[in-house]
Amino acid sequence: MRLMQRMTAFCTIAVLGILSGGSAHASDAAKTIEGRNGIELPAPPATATGTVTEDFHGTEIKDPYRWLEDAKSPQTRAWIDSQIRYTEEYLSQIKIRQQIVADLTKLQRVDVYSVPAEYGGKIFFEKRLADENQSSIYERDGWKGTDTRLVDATKLSADQNTSVSIDDISHDGKLVVYGIRQGGADEQSVHILNVDTRQELADTLPSGRYFGISLSPDQKGLYYARFTHEGTCVYYHKFGTPTASDSMLFGKEYRGEKLGEMELVGVGVTDNGHYLIITISRGVPATREDILVKDLRKPDSEIVPLVYGLEARTSAVNIGDRFFLSTDYKAPNKRIVETKPGESPDAWKVVVPEGKNVIDGFNIVGGKLFVRRLHDVKTETSIYSQDGREIGQVPYPGIGSGSDVIGKPEQTTGFYVFQSFILPPTIYRYDTRTGKSDIFFQPKVPFDSSQYEIKQVFYTSKDGTRVPMFVAGRKGLKQDGSVRLLMTGYGGFQLPMLPAWNPAYAWWMEQGGYFAEPNLRGGDEYGEPWHKAAMFEKKQNVFDDWFTAAEYLIQNRYTTPERFAIRGRSNGGLLMGASITQRPDLFGAIWCGYPLLDMLRYQHFLFGRLWTTEYGSADNEKDFPYLLKYSPYQNVKPGTRFPAIMFFTGDSDTRVDPLHARKMTARVQTANAGDRPILLHYSLKGGHSSGVSLSQLVDDEADELAFLWNETSAP
Repeated sequence: MRLMQRMTAFCTIAVLGILSGGSAHASDAAKTIEGRNGIELPAPPATATGTVTEDFHGTEIKDPYRWLEDAKSPQTRAWIDSQIRYTEEYLSQIKIRQQIVADLTKLQRVDVYSVPAEYGGKIFFEKRLADENQSSIYERDGWKGTDTRLVDATKLSADQNTSVSIDDISHDGKLVVYGIRQGGADEQSVHILNVDTRQELADTLPSGRYFGISLSPDQKGLYYARFTHEGTCVYYHKFGTPTASDSMLFGKEYRGEKLGEMELVGVGVTDNGHYLIITISRGVPATREDILVKDLRKPDSEIVPLVYGLEARTSAVNIGDRFFLSTDYKAPNKRIVETKPGESPDAWKVVVPEGKNVIDGFNIVGGKLFVRRLHDVKTETSIYSQDGREIGQVPYPGIGSGSDVIGKPEQTTGFYVFQSFILPPTIYRYDTRTGKSDIFFQPKVPFDSSQYEIKQVFYTSKDGTRVPMFVAGRKGLKQDGSVRLLMTGYGGFQLPMLPAWNPAYAWWMEQGGYFAEPNLRGGDEYGEPWHKAAMFEKKQNVFDDWFTAAEYLIQNRYTTPERFAIRGRSNGGLLMGASITQRPDLFGAIWCGYPLLDMLRYQHFLFGRLWTTEYGSADNEKDFPYLLKYSPYQNVKPGTRFPAIMFFTGDSDTRVDPLHARKMTARVQTANAGDRPILLHYSLKGGHSSGVSLSQLVDDEADELAFLWNETSAP
């Protein structure tokens, strides 16, 4: 379905005297830092201060490390280099690290396929062979044909940190539109390949953030939506013309409403080529989603609303001239309705009513509706006729997460992916006529799933809320407090945390450790009310859910604080920051990746302003008090005995500014009254998005696991 769905030898040279009037601080220059298993380090590199005082609505806030916000300054680069060497000195002493690299390599070095798609009798997909660092783009002539590589990502850069992804394919299978991304950056350039001649078209789109790229039905051009901080606009590029002359079809404003940075505009063409679909998502996550359509069969047709002006989250699927919506308008757990352009919501025809389980996705394949729900965070997919009769279920092999059934309305074959903490992602082919599923591809990962188990438990959070949590490990693993446990979490942006495969977690369990994942408020596990219970001034609910999960696991003797490792990235990195400042006593080791930590200033950098619809903004007087209360950077208390901490970020993160991790590292290192290591793992390649080479990924994950495993050893 082409619609909204496709949418890193220790240096003792301190960085001293580099700021006018600044001074250098470390917690104790003579102190020895002690990692577990005999690791010793001197005190971390000293960091100069250059305090900036800022007035927030009558309250003065001092920032001693404001200078570290400038990533390009020589002073900051020298500081980063010293931190890199310090972390490398630590990692070089961990004896188990090389074994972790070997183990992760075995778990990762397997063939991997993406879900295939059929166009013009040809099958297209991305595939990475076991000995390769990147997935390439392939086509197969029919289901039983031979795989032919169309775009070889392994040859795009010497360090193989350049990745490719399919953006669109023409209906006859003759053109492939694909993106090229450098490292882990969000931006990509866009290219077009003629499948028959294997030649690239001269037409390319420059590196940028694109929210939808679709070929026109006549294959004479591209529709695309490109983000800038002034706003996202939809353009049409006619092949053979310069991109500078691309015509803007939509943006800036609509129906008298101005559209700027906060309104993210997406674009796509329906599978049948009849309609151009334009979406407007207001905020991240969206508080309101508008859907507009243009009939491409009528060149002079206007862009008209399908859904507009509702404070609701809505997605659309098209079949013929019919539109089906999944929406939480007047239905917090969502419902499926049928509508047409210009129709009032009061006239919507309810196809699948709201139920007690939240709808997590839907699609139309083979003329049938596949509706995916979450039942206590476990995937269930029901099948309906277009008039709303339930006619079947998609079978799943246990506790785990299943994807949407992916395919076209007119095709009788669909695909879905099922995975869990103990089961690698398996691609199933589903016959919509017979209801039979068979395995299309299953990676040959050397992990014996039959030796492991997943169970779901429920605990009561601080305010009485019942919260679910998954716990996985070897069958028969003892529960006497002697076992290491790794827990991860997120809690925000409507993202449900489902049981998903991760080789790092598999490695942890192979070593005899537990793995846990609580479903904190802020996600979409129980619909929009679950999300709203952790927004703005209610963000502390996420942290309370998290701490209570840890207390539950300790009280039930899964582990002890000394053997308790936690990890989180992005919004989950904010969760780690709250763990550092609010409950350092609960954990033995913390990995804090690509984190948001200075919640008074985050909105001024990169994508930060878009997240004010989730967190609020300290620029607003009413939001400032609660943000100050929990913002990790402002709540680091000097004299605290912190657990072992590794911050992780890098220059290629173009989403969450690395300044958060830099400033927080300096502040925690300086404030630390304990003797556990406080490290900054600073990657020069990685970023928020996927895209680094498999070798780089394995090295980074090995560093993380080596740190967490070592620092949760018995004291």
